[in-house]
Amino acid sequence: MKAAMLAKPLSKAGVEEIASQFDMPDLMLPFWGCRKKMPMHRIVRLEGEGNYTLFHFADGSRLMVSLTLKKMEARLSPKVFVRPHKKNIINMLYLEDIHDGNIDTDDNHLSVSLMNGHRVEVSRRKASSFIKQVRGFQKELNGMTGLA
Repeated sequence: MKAAMLAKPLSKAGVEEIASQFDMPDLMLPFWGCRKKMPMHRIVRLEGEGNYTLFHFADGSRLMVSLTLKKMEARLSPKVFVRPHKKNIINMLYLEDIHDGNIDTDDNHLSVSLMNGHRVEVSRRKASSFIKQVRGFQKELNGMTGLA
């Protein structure tokens, strides 16, 4: 299943190159009484923590903002960002691998690995829609890079 679904992961340079072809404007994020402009394509993952959202960036830096994950989801490009679990939103440009659960331990959860080394669970309820989103993204990506 994994081999047919996920093409070879992009390199960091490839992410920068492909990101310009998607509609991803910079985000204005509230930060200590001011606003910071952050490039959307450099966000690897967003993690919800109550009324706050923790951003994980490609360079390894992190930033916490006082907005909920739901509010942040509305500001992100739906072509590139997907919410596989209630606590996480991931940038599919940084998707490295999709893992099936372990049949021996009766763990049939899906999870994904990201290029920054993070591993994120995919909830059972969202698994089928997540797979469809990844396939659609891969198809569009292959069309852009001429791999179709």
